[in-house]
Amino acid sequence: MKVEQIYTGCLAEAAYYIESDGEAIIIDPLREVAPYLERASKDEAKIKYILETHFHADFVSGHVDLAKQTGAKIVFGPTATADFDMKVAEDGEVLEFGKAKIKVIHTPGHTMESTTYLLIDEEGNEKAIFTGDTLFIGDVGRPDLAVKTSLTREDLASHLFDSLRNKVMPLNDDIIVYPAHGAGSACGKNMSKETFDTLGNQKANNYALRADMTKEEFIKELLEGILPAPQYFPKNAVMNKSAENRTFDTIIAEGTKALSLEEFDARVKNGALILDVRHQRDFIQGFIPRSWFIGIDGGFAPWVGSLISDINQKIVLVCPEGREEEVVKRLARVGYDNTLGFLDGSYSTWKNANRDIDTMMQENADEFTAQYANGIDILDVRKPGEFSAEHVENAQHYPLDYIFNHLEDLDAEKTYHVHCAGGYRSVIAISILKSKGYHKLIDVAGGYGALRRTDVPKTDFACPTTLKED
Repeated sequence: MKVEQIYTGCLAEAAYYIESDGEAIIIDPLREVAPYLERASKDEAKIKYILETHFHADFVSGHVDLAKQTGAKIVFGPTATADFDMKVAEDGEVLEFGKAKIKVIHTPGHTMESTTYLLIDEEGNEKAIFTGDTLFIGDVGRPDLAVKTSLTREDLASHLFDSLRNKVMPLNDDIIVYPAHGAGSACGKNMSKETFDTLGNQKANNYALRADMTKEEFIKELLEGILPAPQYFPKNAVMNKSAENRTFDTIIAEGTKALSLEEFDARVKNGALILDVRHQRDFIQGFIPRSWFIGIDGGFAPWVGSLISDINQKIVLVCPEGREEEVVKRLARVGYDNTLGFLDGSYSTWKNANRDIDTMMQENADEFTAQYANGIDILDVRKPGEFSAEHVENAQHYPLDYIFNHLEDLDAEKTYHVHCAGGYRSVIAISILKSKGYHKLIDVAGGYGALRRTDVPKTDFACPTTLKED
């Protein structure tokens, strides 16, 4: 029997390939199915089942396309409903593949259909659990992602407590826990960088599995500090219940068309957003006016999903040459399927045509420090937890996640010094603000990491100018 974790770092997502005696199952596949087909072909194995632990919200799953190409049966847990043909497994049901088995364990809480799959090897030994977003390494799934339901997050947290205590924790300590996500995912708040562990270690070290914890304590600790889910989460969940999504191959073919300058212009005039995915150092030096920067080498897909509110938005790309397909693929993983092509020759084509360009002002930490005593306006675009841990005194908290909620709080006539932790998010924020008519913006190179080493006054208490997160 083979068990392989197929981890995608940009989404902090884990899919799984399990093979026994010529038959295989895939758990929580991403939208591009080629890696799973190739892996099964290598073993000359037939994919029998595609198991989904729940309807994912942070990416579009590949279960429908994979089933069409392999004839495998899609399996969800109890209470699941969708527009495509699938098997809704019963709690305790056993699925056989090759000489191994999978036991279905219904573990509602993250969502009501959430299910854990227990792997039983050829000798009848319980080897591993595939927990989806029910149990992570160091954390458990957030209980506020149910779509179109009357259940509150407190209701779901209560279900999750019962699922963990009654269904998961009684299992043997030596069982391996394989979750759907690791550190960096917004599906939890305290995930480890490790992507698997023994259940025994999690019982000993995971705050949510403390033996002496009451349900009330669990609910309080689980809900404390949870930020609102990115706006694309419910949209992806809906897509994952549909049989009508565009195929991945079609999206790639249409999105990777090389566009002449004239074709690029025409698409922009027709409403396409210019998304520049080059490195921020290149973007700062020159970019197409009103384009948005979200660099491919940062937390690209989650930031696209958080900031581009219309999942059907038409997009044209300015890419590092040779990485166009990668960009379109990563957009499609989170449901942004309307990429119309990329500017052939990248930014150089625009610049060499003597078109209008925009640039971004930047200062280093020493220059920022020299001006600080004169009284400057500072925008800190980091997340609330980062800001509350430590920030520059008198900085306004303007988290990138909620940038559109507070545009009216800014004065277009003022000059703002903008920073994040290292320089990626601040450039995103400035590009968006410039597209909205705010141009007196200075990026602090190196972000708070650089400012921490200066004498600028800092505090770890909430600043009275902190903006609301609503």
